[in-house]
Amino acid sequence: MSVMNAATCCNYCDCDSGQRVLHGFQYGDPKRTEHLLDLDGAKERLHLFKANLVEEGSFDPVVDGCECVFHVASPVLLGTNDPHANLIEPAVKGTQNVLKSCARFPSVKRVILTSSMASVIFNGKPLTPDVVVDETWFSDFAFCVSNKLKRLLGNLQKKSGIDLVTINPGLVIGPLLQPTLNTSAELFLDNINGGALGAPRLPSEIYRFVDVRDVAYAHIQALEIPSASGRYCLVGRVTHFSNAVKIAHELYPTLPLPEKCADDKASPLVYEVSKEKAKTLGLDYIPLEVSVKDTIESLKEKGFLNV
Repeated sequence: MSVMNAATCCNYCDCDSGQRVLHGFQYGDPKRTEHLLDLDGAKERLHLFKANLVEEGSFDPVVDGCECVFHVASPVLLGTNDPHANLIEPAVKGTQNVLKSCARFPSVKRVILTSSMASVIFNGKPLTPDVVVDETWFSDFAFCVSNKLKRLLGNLQKKSGIDLVTINPGLVIGPLLQPTLNTSAELFLDNINGGALGAPRLPSEIYRFVDVRDVAYAHIQALEIPSASGRYCLVGRVTHFSNAVKIAHELYPTLPLPEKCADDKASPLVYEVSKEKAKTLGLDYIPLEVSVKDTIESLKEKGFLNV
């Protein structure tokens, strides 16, 4: 058996493996979980539990008897007035609480944690074309948080033998399963909608794109490959957002797209994110052209975009 916290990427693989899946989710809008019950095999193998990330012991009944835990639930907000309360505390304390629950049950052998490239790349080092970011990088604050979690995990491993694998995706795009917008899909939609709104909305920055299906596949491989360990950077392509818009324009010539950036800043230089360790999970990244097309088609199907 395996257990997952609610998140889009792993919805792609909930019930396909034939395993019994227990799915813990935060209290809130039922639209965020109802679609899971329509997945193939859900009636037979998917069980939903309510849980609270910041409440210690909340996940005990969820992980009891499970062999693997996917901890993919963490707040992702583009802006907040209280980042500590709304982002840091649920992320750090939530992870601590899930790991503590796992440590209480000897059946749990591996925890797969979904993190972010945000915890990898922001350390003050210049991001120039000769730079290759890899799993040895830590963002400054994330380094402190990661060390805290490492110490916690070290203590838990001594007691329980739990193995931790961390997945660090970039900006996740691709088709939606749920009927609501998640943060990355909303960001993508807002940026390509700039032309329809009559305003230049292109951000003057580099994005680290990865397809949601690649992220889901990496999680499953991290479970099924015994030698999987440590951190994995998941970025299919590093490029300016304008290149994603160019792809969209070629695919949908009638779609009103923004034509210039929101400011006059020079475009940042493109760097690389290493794919070497991700290759050991068997990843062959979906091209950005396919991801952009499938994202737009999904946004159309869900009623968020008119083309």
